[in-house]
Amino acid sequence: MLRLKILASVVPLLAAAVFARAEIGSVSHPCIALGDTSVELTSLFWTAGVHVAFTEDPERATVRVQITDDADAADFALVDDGLGSEPDSCQANPATRLVSIAAQPVDGGQVIYLSTDGPADYRIYVRSRSFSQREAAALIVGAHGDTHGDPHGGHRPLPLQAASL
Repeated sequence: MLRLKILASVVPLLAAAVFARAEIGSVSHPCIALGDTSVELTSLFWTAGVHVAFTEDPERATVRVQITDDADAADFALVDDGLGSEPDSCQANPATRLVSIAAQPVDGGQVIYLSTDGPADYRIYVRSRSFSQREAAALIVGAHGDTHGDPHGGHRPLPLQAASL
């Protein structure tokens, strides 16, 4: 009987561990590689080192991201065909920066105002089958890190010029 109780208590824990491992190691989430570091969106809020939220009110925003139709005018252009042209570019490693999109602002997290007109801290061009404009904005802001107080929020900003999908 004791074995059955132990088995009954261990099985859910094993299932949760397998699920979490698959979630953390998965590259099915939007991800960009910047130099030796990858920045990946995660749905596991507690694993993310960077949390961002979105607002419709520009006064509540800490970061303004403009969606542009001109790749030349953008600070960052994200274009893919959805096929993952560089499949090994976003492999999980110790330098992977996980970013979560929160429903509400998190203490110390960035609040993004996404619009089609300026002024803007970042201008992005997005043409992708696998990334939404919100996901691209979250990745770019997450890659740059936090700007509250410490200009790098404990993270060094990543070089946005050298990204791959």
